[in-house]
Amino acid sequence: MDVGTKSGGYALSAENVNLYYGGFQALINIQFHVYRNSITSLIGPSGCGKSTLLRCFNRMNELISGVRIEGKIRINETSIDEIDVIDLRRRVGMVFQRPNPFPFTVYENMVYGLEVHGIKKQRHHDTVERCLKAVGLWDDLKDKFKQPALSLSDEMKQRLCVARVLTIEPEIILLDEPCSALDPIATLRIEELMAELRKEYTILIVTHNMQQAARVSDYAGFMLLGDLVEFGKTDQIFTSPRDERTEQYITGRFG
Repeated sequence: MDVGTKSGGYALSAENVNLYYGGFQALINIQFHVYRNSITSLIGPSGCGKSTLLRCFNRMNELISGVRIEGKIRINETSIDEIDVIDLRRRVGMVFQRPNPFPFTVYENMVYGLEVHGIKKQRHHDTVERCLKAVGLWDDLKDKFKQPALSLSDEMKQRLCVARVLTIEPEIILLDEPCSALDPIATLRIEELMAELRKEYTILIVTHNMQQAARVSDYAGFMLLGDLVEFGKTDQIFTSPRDERTEQYITGRFG
C-alpha cells in the first residue's frame, strides 16, 4: 500500500519493491515513504519481512546468494542503484538486534569507521567526543578508552554501536530490534536516545514490541507475510486501523 507525501519531505522511499530468495517471494509490492527527522516503525509477527525490508535500504540483502530485488528504492529522491555502495552504507547506518561491538577497545571501535572512510586522524578525538556525548556515554567512557568494548554492559554496548554509526555522519539510521536483548530500564533509555537523535537524523526501526512502536514512532507500518498491509501515523494505526488484519494483530488475536 502507499501513503502520499509532500514533495521532498521524505528521506527514504520504496516503490513497488519485490524481493525473492530464489523462488520464494519475501517482499510483495512494497510502497511507502519515510519522512525526514521522523521515527518510523515496522511491526508484525516474526518472519513477516520486516528486517528484510530494512536491509533493502542499505543493500545488505545483496550479500545473500540468490536474492533478486525488483522495484525502486530512493534515498533523498536518488535511486540507491546510482549511489556507490560504500557511500550508501555511510549515509544509511545500521544498528543490529544484538549489540555487536568489535573485539577492540572502546576507542578503536569508535574510530573504526573513520579510518575505513579515510577521515583525517586530527579529527578523530573531537568526533569520538561528540558522538559519545550524543548517546550519553562520554562521562562514563572518557577515561576508559583502552577498556575492551566487550566488557561493557549490554545497554552500553548498544549505545556504543549507535555512537559508532554516528561517527561517519549518516543521514539515516536503521535499527533492527535494537532493544530485544535489553531489560526494560535499558530499553527505556534507548528509546529516550532515539527521541533525542530524531532531531538530527531520520530513524527507521523494526520492533517486535508494539508498545515500543506506539511510544517512540511518528509513523508505523504493519507487515504480514511479506506485504505492507497498512502504513500511516502511529496514532491512527494503533487507535483506528483501516485494515481488519491490522486490528487483529494490534489487539493480540494473532502474531
